[in-house]
Amino acid sequence: MSGGLTTWITETMDAIGYLGIGALMFAENLFPPIPSELIMPLAGFNISQGRMAWLPAITAGVVGTILGALPWYYIGRVFNEKRLGGWADRYGKWLGISSEEIHKSVVWFQRHGTKAVFFGRLVPGIRTLISIPAGIEGMALPTFLIYSTLGTAIWVTFLTTFGYFMGANYAKVEEYVGPWSKRILAVLVVAFVIWLVRKQLTQRRKA
Repeated sequence: MSGGLTTWITETMDAIGYLGIGALMFAENLFPPIPSELIMPLAGFNISQGRMAWLPAITAGVVGTILGALPWYYIGRVFNEKRLGGWADRYGKWLGISSEEIHKSVVWFQRHGTKAVFFGRLVPGIRTLISIPAGIEGMALPTFLIYSTLGTAIWVTFLTTFGYFMGANYAKVEEYVGPWSKRILAVLVVAFVIWLVRKQLTQRRKA
């Protein structure tokens, strides 16, 4: 991660406090390249220094995340996967989104249903885009908000706590979480391939 982005996140939080946490987490959901893996650990560090309190910091992170998830949810309601995939291939590089990632989130949702929103919020790389298939599949907004809030609260609390105990080394949280998140994504990809192969074999047997 660039030092400029780190400095911007730090200055934003220092300048407007809890509102800064909410604004940064909102932006993180609209623009995935902005990492929650630095935002909330920084909040945890500020808590350890007595500059912030647990409940307001975590609440700000959760609220900002949910508000940032709503635009993607409504985009999914209006556009289908094919149209979104085409858009992502043309312009998604500016947001760090590809048609392949959108497709993975749709498959994840179709396989796990409403649980996908809850668990998807705990998986970096999926957590932002899981709102899109929820919209595409017409998931009821209250249900979407409930599952999103529960999953987000766990993720935000985890990162904040990590940053609290890391202290001044909070920026290194991303170094620990990054490889872990990549392993999770790798497991998900393998699981999807296995599921797809089994599905095709089953269809062939029936044919």
